[in-house]
Amino acid sequence: MSSPDPQVRAARNPSTPAPGRGPVVAVTGAASGVGALLTERLAASEEIKQVIAIDERRGECAQVQWHILDVRDPAIAEKLRGADVVVHLALDLDLETDGAARTAYNVRGTQTVLTAAAAAGVHRVVLCTSAMVYGALPDNELPLSEDAELRATAEATGVGDLLEVERLARRAPRAHPGLNVTVVRPATLVGGTDTALTRYFESPRLLVVAGSRPAWQFCHIEDLCSALEYAVLEKVEGELAVGCDGWLEQEEVEELSGIRRMELPSAVALGAAARLHRIGLTPSPAGDLAYTMYPWVVSVSRLHDAGWRPRWTNEEVLAELLEEVSGRRTVAGRRLGRKDATAAGAAGATVALLGAAAVVRRARKARRRI
Repeated sequence: MSSPDPQVRAARNPSTPAPGRGPVVAVTGAASGVGALLTERLAASEEIKQVIAIDERRGECAQVQWHILDVRDPAIAEKLRGADVVVHLALDLDLETDGAARTAYNVRGTQTVLTAAAAAGVHRVVLCTSAMVYGALPDNELPLSEDAELRATAEATGVGDLLEVERLARRAPRAHPGLNVTVVRPATLVGGTDTALTRYFESPRLLVVAGSRPAWQFCHIEDLCSALEYAVLEKVEGELAVGCDGWLEQEEVEELSGIRRMELPSAVALGAAARLHRIGLTPSPAGDLAYTMYPWVVSVSRLHDAGWRPRWTNEEVLAELLEEVSGRRTVAGRRLGRKDATAAGAAGATVALLGAAAVVRRARKARRRI
C-alpha cells in the first residue's frame, strides 16, 4: 500500500510562517524517538524562535541548544529559563525496563519538570501520555469523547505511570498558578516504536479473544509531532487526543495484513497471559491483552476544530507498521531470535499472548524439568 505524496501530506496542515517571532521551546527526551523528530520539526519551523533540547545524551540535531542532564535533576530549572513552552517527552515505556525503575523515572521526572518549569517562569508545559488512559472496555463508545472518564487501570505496561502523569498534569495549575498544562493522548503509536501493541503484529497469528470487540485506531509519529506543534503554538490546549480518523475492525485488519487469526476463550487467553508474565517468559502483563480485545478509539475533535488534520490514514499506518515488523517474530510478546523461532515452531501452537503460543508448551516442559 503506497503512502500519499509528501507534498500532499504537507498541504493538509498548512502553517503561516512568522519570521523572527514565536516561542522559545524546550523539549525533554530530545535525542531519540518522538523527541528527536519533534526537535527537528521545531528547529525547521519559522514559527519557532529557538529550541532548547534536553536529554542524557546529545542528539543529532545541530540547530538547537543542547543541555545534557537527567530530567530528575533539579538543575533543569536553570536550563529552562527563557523558555516559553516545555514539551516533556522523557518517558520510559520500554517493555524490558524494570517496572519499579520505570515508574520512579517517569513520575519523578514529570514532577521535576513541572516544578522546574514553574520556577523558571515557563507559561505552558505540554505532556504526552496515551489514549490508553481511557481504558479498553467492552462498553466504551465508538469513538470516545476526549472528555470521557479515564477508566484505565495500572494493569497494562506503563499505563499506571501515565495515569499518574495525568494526575500531576491536572494538579499542576493549582500548585503553580500561571502554569498551563496541555496533555496530548495518541492512539496506538507507529513509526519506529516498540510496544506490546506493535508486537501484536509480529506474531504468526493474530490472537482474537472469543466474544471480544477489537477496534484499531493508529497514530503515526509524524501526526503526533504535528499535533504537539499545534499545542506548542497554542492553536489547541487542554486535554486532547490524536490519531487517524475513524478505526478498523478486526476483520479489516486481518484482511489488510494477511495474517490469520487464532481465536481463544477469554479465560484461556487471559490465564495464559498472566502465567507467562509471572514466570518471566513475556514482558507483557495480562492487562496489555485488553487493548487488543475492546475498543479505545478516540475522537480528535479538538484538533479538528483547530484546523489540524491527520496526514495518515489507519490503512496507511497499518501498512507502514507491517513493513517495519517484517521479518521479526514475537511469541507471547517476547522477541525471538532465529533459533528460538525454529524451536517455537517445532513445539507446535497452543495458547499465547498476542498471537503465538508455542511458548506455553515450552514453559510447561521447563516447569516439569524443575
